[in-house]
Amino acid sequence: MKKTLLFIAAMATSMAFTSCGGGETATAPEAAAPAATTEMETHGQAGVVDADSRPNILNIAIGSPDHTTLVAAVQAAGIEDVLVNSGPLTVFAPNNAAFAKLPAGTVEELVKPENKAKLAGILTMHAAPGTFDERQLRKEARKGRKVYMADGSYLSVVVDENDDIFVGGAKVLGYVDAGNGIVVVVDALVDPSK
Repeated sequence: MKKTLLFIAAMATSMAFTSCGGGETATAPEAAAPAATTEMETHGQAGVVDADSRPNILNIAIGSPDHTTLVAAVQAAGIEDVLVNSGPLTVFAPNNAAFAKLPAGTVEELVKPENKAKLAGILTMHAAPGTFDERQLRKEARKGRKVYMADGSYLSVVVDENDDIFVGGAKVLGYVDAGNGIVVVVDALVDPSK
């Protein structure tokens, strides 16, 4: 019975992924292996092994050597399941260099168990319902609209004189298409005041 339910859930998820296609974004790099090939201990939805579907946002982050700090923060906050939901979801993913810009000791303090809720709030500010690829972000900037984030905040989208896109003050470095949305790599933590 348990195997039957798991099979039905996997089929429903697979159908949801294939029906949510569209957009012209990059495909996930081959290095973005499914969570099953990593040493990350997962549970809940994040623990489901599916080698046949396109990598989800969590799989892509785990497979990226430039996002090890983000993955550690997601684990410490206990929000892995959020990044594997069916979406669509856009995650503005700060790279390791973005975390290195923070004052010394900030990351170490945030990943402590007593700061789990605070860390989850900061990370949730980096996720937006919907798919915001380059075309959509440029459209939002042109129309002067802000992106609604999962924590209830709004982030400005600006295209500067060099044609670079900034979201919440963080410069967009690239896009990776995921099975449940898109990963937008940024060079800083987003800030709703910018």
